[in-house]
Amino acid sequence: MSPSPAILWTSAEAAAATGAAPSGSMWEATGVSIDSRTVDPGDLFIALAGPNHDGHDHVAAALATGAVAALVHRLPAGVPEDAPLLLVKDTMAALQDLGRASRARSGARVAAITGSVGKTGTKEMLRLVLGGQGPTHASIGSFNNHWGVPLSLARMPRNVRFAVFELGMNHPGEIAPLVAMVRPHVAAITTVEAVHMEFFASTEEIARAKAEIFSGLDAGGTAVLPRDNRHFQLLASAAGTASVRTFGSHIEADARLLDCGVDPAATLVFALLGDRPLSYRIGIAGRQWAMNSLAVLLVVEALGGDAILAAQALAGMSAPKGRGQRRVVPVMGGSIELIDESYNASPVSMKAAIAALAAARPAKGARRVAVLGDMLELGGGGPDMHRALAEAIETWNIDAVFTAGPLMAHLHHALAEHRRGGHAESSEALAPMVVRALRPGDVVMVKGSAGSRMGRVVQSLAEGG
Repeated sequence: MSPSPAILWTSAEAAAATGAAPSGSMWEATGVSIDSRTVDPGDLFIALAGPNHDGHDHVAAALATGAVAALVHRLPAGVPEDAPLLLVKDTMAALQDLGRASRARSGARVAAITGSVGKTGTKEMLRLVLGGQGPTHASIGSFNNHWGVPLSLARMPRNVRFAVFELGMNHPGEIAPLVAMVRPHVAAITTVEAVHMEFFASTEEIARAKAEIFSGLDAGGTAVLPRDNRHFQLLASAAGTASVRTFGSHIEADARLLDCGVDPAATLVFALLGDRPLSYRIGIAGRQWAMNSLAVLLVVEALGGDAILAAQALAGMSAPKGRGQRRVVPVMGGSIELIDESYNASPVSMKAAIAALAAARPAKGARRVAVLGDMLELGGGGPDMHRALAEAIETWNIDAVFTAGPLMAHLHHALAEHRRGGHAESSEALAPMVVRALRPGDVVMVKGSAGSRMGRVVQSLAEGG
């Protein structure tokens, strides 16, 4: 028999943390949920009111599914008078209060990760390697915003040795309140690049927004920074009195990448950690994984873990969903290899994905095929940034490129004619075109910003093929 889930919150603890007025019987929760569709028995359900949906409309369903109680700011319809409820002034504020209370009671060593790209992958590498060295909690998926961070905190078990939280933003001022809740011992920035340029005048402004992560850093904490980044000095200065540890190819980096070899399924890393030479394997293809793995080793050291054991554990790393997952898909006459990078995209991550595709090995006579959707939130420079991808396509000798969206039309027209696979105004219109054009043995990489919905192409290839 599997052990019973540990108690996360009692009714008294949750009421004290949120200032709630409790009703109904006492309870003990083993989880926290904000989605009635995925409530597990034993969850505390928090009824958040958003612009399109109000969780209060689903309290009855959550309780019927097995939630032990609901946190609400108005009495919901369809629930018994004696239903176990916690009534607060505002459920979003109460979720944040619950997150703060969880952080306050925790003895975990805590890391917070931000950056223009690579946040989720770095967080997942940390989840893997720290998990081998002690009980570890980490935010799931990309729960990195104003509700995802406090929810991840509220779900943190009482007795964990390590905790890792991802912090995201696309406007100035968004990281500071998140890191104030997390209060990390280690704050890492993966990189600063031209992402979300629609909301910033320059990458320097992005760097200053990312540097808000240091405002909540624990006294005596450590900042882990990308030494090769052009904004390194700004970030190091913003870290203030924190101990600064650096990663990159720079000769002065504390974790220095000497070389890496990329094959279709993995990345072999040669590095220096201080004066110690290291070689290790990461179970995902891509130079960006090698670089971010160096940040992982520095974070592990700063948290009190064993960086050498962590490096060895990275061989077991697999790509998070939509971030380089590979699968074989049957097509007429054989199969293709599908690389799913559909979760999101920016100019720097798009170039990294194209380079990773170049390392793939199609069957004899087959092709490397890129299927690309619009990169969004780039502001007025968007068209030029899309056109500029043609250089990477040419450099890495990608055989065929299919594009979707008005911005990707600029890339389509910039490509050499023999590389143009086809263009459509949407991912939905592009999908059947790609399915028809594929040949057995092709390796196909699909990528685009979340708003370009390139996951539809992935689904069509997986089902239609």
